[in-house]
Amino acid sequence: MPELPEVETVRRGLAPVMEGNTIALAQVNRPDLRWPFPERMAERLTGARIERLRRRSKYILGDLDTGESLLIHLGMTGRMLVSGDALGQFVHDHPAPEKHDHVVFDMADGARVTFNDPRRFGAMDLLPTETAEAHPLLAAIGPEPLGNDFHEAHLVAALKGRSMPAKSALLDQKIVAGLGNIYVCEALFRAGIHPGRRVNRISERRIASLVPIIRQVLEEAIVAGGSSLRDFRQADGELGYFQHSFDVYGREGQPCRTDDCGETVRRMVQSGRSSFYCPACQR
Repeated sequence: MPELPEVETVRRGLAPVMEGNTIALAQVNRPDLRWPFPERMAERLTGARIERLRRRSKYILGDLDTGESLLIHLGMTGRMLVSGDALGQFVHDHPAPEKHDHVVFDMADGARVTFNDPRRFGAMDLLPTETAEAHPLLAAIGPEPLGNDFHEAHLVAALKGRSMPAKSALLDQKIVAGLGNIYVCEALFRAGIHPGRRVNRISERRIASLVPIIRQVLEEAIVAGGSSLRDFRQADGELGYFQHSFDVYGREGQPCRTDDCGETVRRMVQSGRSSFYCPACQR
């Protein structure tokens, strides 16, 4: 499932095409994805101007001039693909419709944005912009890791006295928003913290050190266009490239990249998810 860097990469790819533009025609080609679409979704979106395109955790929100916001979740296989002359020098002709093109936005300037999702685990909803943060999917989410509210004091306080493993703590969306399996593994490696180590046995200094490390990992991944492991594509259809920079994720049995380490990357299962780590570098 796309994590924060992938969703942010998609948002940045969509923004030049959608922000300030009007949806001339919205087409909704099925009644539901992960859950039913809102009533009259195509009608409510057609003619609406997108004032702002933002991200909250792993969700994209398009604030409309109608007072509503379009909430988008990519799910496991969802793609938002752009075509049309609005891309300037990067012109992609409109492709022939595909079986899993579930929602299509024809923009006023000739661009097209298509939501394609073969497994239909993605989702869209319409909600009042004024109360968007109170939506059930957003209300309990913690601070954005690239925002000012995610800082050393917050993370130390959030983990103080808790006995959960470090990996589980960073995956908890109430503690920090948008982190997933890939980037937690990478951040813990850079911090030298074993994914199974209980957070109440980690010093406050080491917990605080995770904040700049998490930001660095995410920023590097965004610059690289995210990670393409299976289905992820950027808005222009291109792959992300951060997977080529993984230190531990998916590298079980391969040499640790730390100079003079000599160990190999190992894998363990935590709550049904694979965690990758170096037994020598992470304690």
